Amino acid sequence: MTDQPTEPQAHNVHIDGQPGQAIIRIGGEALPAGSVTGYVLQHDISAALPLLVLHTRQPDGVVFQGLARVAVGVTKTSADQIVEFLGSVDPQLLDQEALNRADYGGGPGATARAVLMTLTEWARNTEGGTR
Repeated sequence: MTDQPTEPQAHNVHIDGQPGQAIIRIGGEALPAGSVTGYVLQHDISAALPLLVLHTRQPDGVVFQGLARVAVGVTKTSADQIVEFLGSVDPQLLDQEALNRADYGGGPGATARAVLMTLTEWARNTEGGTR
């Protein structure tokens, strides 16, 4: 017997989610109705497999003892996300893109407006956009 947990196994998962309910099947077997109160499906493109976290309703008196993998996620605030995004911006590329916009109109605030419009476009398309 080993004290080390084995690597997690991949399972075939099917989720039929509708507002207020979800039917979740793991390995073709539906989870009991009402046992899942929520779920999070996360897939990092560079990772091999998505991660499914099920939030379950536990009956009174449930006790668990044993080894388990535990993950703790800390949600980033909006400010953290904005700071991270702005930190990834290439200032020279931003200058070029903003000043070469077809809708650059000149006048008071034109450069700032062009920079903000460019940043807004990049923020909406951070996966495929050029920064």
